[in-house]
Amino acid sequence: MTIRTVVWGENIHENINEIVRGIYPEGMHTTIANALNADPAISATTATLQEPEHGLSEARLAETDVLTWWGHKDHGAVSDIVVERVAKRVWEGMGLLVLHSGHFSKIF
Repeated sequence: MTIRTVVWGENIHENINEIVRGIYPEGMHTTIANALNADPAISATTATLQEPEHGLSEARLAETDVLTWWGHKDHGAVSDIVVERVAKRVWEGMGLLVLHSGHFSKIF
């Protein structure tokens, strides 16, 4: 059974900080997803704050087993509708792994 994972990233530091961009040229979210995809039991894709619905449509979340969340700089920019959608899926059993300073995320 494949674990369907979405790696969500704020994707701000990679765009405004040259040092971070140099370390993560495709974004931290892509680096994490690539590492997870090294395991054949995991199918990891990415989503970012800048995408429509932050890349987390109802349909996409319905097909997600685990959501990995990394936010740091702009928690307030995350749509309340998307936050409610994520919370609903967690209550339904989707795993949520919050990284780094995500403890300030609206999901909490």
